[in-house]
Amino acid sequence: MSPDPEPEQQETLAFLEALRPCRRITTHASHVFLFADHALKLKRALRYAYLDFSTPQRRLADCERELAVNRRFTPRLYLGLRRITREANGALHFDGEGELVDAVVEMRRFADEDLFSRVLAEGRATPALITQLARVIAASHERAEVASPSGGAEAFARVLALNETALRGALPVDPQRIDALTARLRALLARHAALLDARRARGCVRRCHGDLTLRNICLFEGEPVLFDALEFDEELATVDVLYDLAFLLMDLWLFGARSLANVLFNRYLDARDESDGLALLPLFMATRAVVRAHVAGAPGAERLAEARAYFDLAETLVEQRAPLLVALGGFSGSGKSTLAARIASDIGPAPGARILASDRIRKAMFGVAATDRLPPAAYAPEVSARVYARAREACAATLAQGHGCIAEAVFDRVEDLAAIEAAAREAGVPFIGVWLDAPVEALARRIAARRDDPSDADEAVMRAQAARGHGDVGWTRLDATQGAEALAREALSRLERPQALLSAGPP
Repeated sequence: MSPDPEPEQQETLAFLEALRPCRRITTHASHVFLFADHALKLKRALRYAYLDFSTPQRRLADCERELAVNRRFTPRLYLGLRRITREANGALHFDGEGELVDAVVEMRRFADEDLFSRVLAEGRATPALITQLARVIAASHERAEVASPSGGAEAFARVLALNETALRGALPVDPQRIDALTARLRALLARHAALLDARRARGCVRRCHGDLTLRNICLFEGEPVLFDALEFDEELATVDVLYDLAFLLMDLWLFGARSLANVLFNRYLDARDESDGLALLPLFMATRAVVRAHVAGAPGAERLAEARAYFDLAETLVEQRAPLLVALGGFSGSGKSTLAARIASDIGPAPGARILASDRIRKAMFGVAATDRLPPAAYAPEVSARVYARAREACAATLAQGHGCIAEAVFDRVEDLAAIEAAAREAGVPFIGVWLDAPVEALARRIAARRDDPSDADEAVMRAQAARGHGDVGWTRLDATQGAEALAREALSRLERPQALLSAGPP
């Protein structure tokens, strides 16, 4: 394709540039003109295997769809549609009576630094912000229309076929690598076809965002906002909700934010129980990486280094790590939650372990937010027994999906130790138990420093735990007073041997 792939739009581009925008951004499918307080988005006159913006009428229709779709996610950001027409004197105008030449979507502008790709690159993507984003995505899926006739294994096979065609035309890599990756993806699809169909029957296929990448999320008026949803193909946007989430998980994974991807994954599952689909995540994330590879490598985009990075990631994601159950025990304040968050992305298949923490399970049982405080009655022995039982059941269900799991609780009773170890044994997966040791006074200082924490345990509760003791735990004991990074490295060193790579080839 020539350096000037849309010659018929040169007059439109000159018209928009004459409005004196602050800047123009060109993507694989659009030109975005940024002004002081608003932006105009012009579809490029292109045709790919997956979209067709080749005529003014097609571009107008797509602008209308974009406006309708995105107002479901963020009506405050999308202002309207402007038609570009040629008037009797030959000049171009907005919304005139003459011949249609083009169309643009008008949006309110947000600050450049509030794009999530910038937020991440500048180190401002905190676990708290990712938690907020997870809730926004979960809420969007809750509102999304169920589309049970769509989706399932047959629809996903069409996605893989479309991706393969686009990939072969866009990326200059060894065709044998494309053959091998395609074969692995098809093998994963064959392995999980029944699960894809079962989730469609359960209402998990919905009209989602469809293009949930870091570039399509921003901070707007202080809140995470989803924008630029996929509008040009209803089938590509009507997908399993976990496939929608997988785009962002994959993007975070590529850009070195694996711990944040794991936070997003866990907080999303806290908000929406989609744990029956965990086995699909390697397939979903790898497929999303292939999408980004062929989009970045397409003529007119030609970001080949980026395209290759996505392709390399897809190859890695189809190499599945074996599931593993890790149990973290210790008295309140010993740092179990901090350690779990630091090691989770390294346990099991991407995006890492499902963290099942007794504090969060207890709050969910009582229908309150994780940081809300519960009354003492919520910590009665019979309630705690139900919490541990629920944690064990959730671990068993997670492991049955072939996914990694971290169980996080005090684990100071022999029966609870035996039960969590049995969950791994019954699932036929390795088990690693870790007990965090620290002096009582160090635990007291940590508890005093807590803010907005799911744990309700105060110093008195911790001292009562210490007075009862923990008996003969028999797990790996680690010094919890060392720095968080050093503790995570030591814990991961104990986990390396049980984790092996499994081929994603035919079973």
